[in-house]
Amino acid sequence: MTKRVFQHVNVDTANAGRILTVASVEDALEFMRRHWPRDKAGKFNAAERACLEALDGRQSVEAARRAFVAATQEAGLYIKERTP
Repeated sequence: MTKRVFQHVNVDTANAGRILTVASVEDALEFMRRHWPRDKAGKFNAAERACLEALDGRQSVEAARRAFVAATQEAGLYIKERTP
């Protein structure tokens, strides 16, 4: 199965000092399921839905990435988007 890749982002985990690179829809879902803070409200649900829909081809990969970035920002997670 081919991964649905996007321009990567680096996200801080709940473990102090551990930063993970998220470079695909699959990576984003794994991060949300394994490393997300306890509070999974607000934009988390929209991001999870966008990623699942991207896996099914009902949403673009870029839309899933945007939703993931918005959710991480809302959750107060450090995120560094790749710059050219």
